[in-house]
Amino acid sequence: MGRITRDQAVARLLDGVEADLGACGTIRDLLERQFQAAMRHHGSELTVLAEQLTPELDAMEQRRRQRVQLVRALLGQNATMDDLLGSLPAPQRTRGRADWSRLEELVRDCKQATVRNGSLMAEQFTIMQRLLHGEDGTYAPR
Repeated sequence: MGRITRDQAVARLLDGVEADLGACGTIRDLLERQFQAAMRHHGSELTVLAEQLTPELDAMEQRRRQRVQLVRALLGQNATMDDLLGSLPAPQRTRGRADWSRLEELVRDCKQATVRNGSLMAEQFTIMQRLLHGEDGTYAPR
């Protein structure tokens, strides 16, 4: 990344937050579809959904890294997004804080959906293992 002005860096940051807001909507939809596919035991659909999720998550992670890099370049190594938002002029600060707060909420929701989906699939795997291999100790003396 070449040399950019503070205004350009802030614009990139805020654009990245906005892009992540859109990405979270897409990711949340894919996670819901993943849950429904797992409930119906549609393995091929799960594969397709994983292939769609991966680039979305990778792009979001790249934007997160860029945000960290830009915030640190602007305000120092220990600076946070909240520090940056607090340093902005009022209209930008208000919108930035609202978008950031919404993004944090959406990310938490996506993480909860991911945990839910993972728990369901782990439970299904455990049940299949028991069906295929029996339970340990089923016929052991007590």
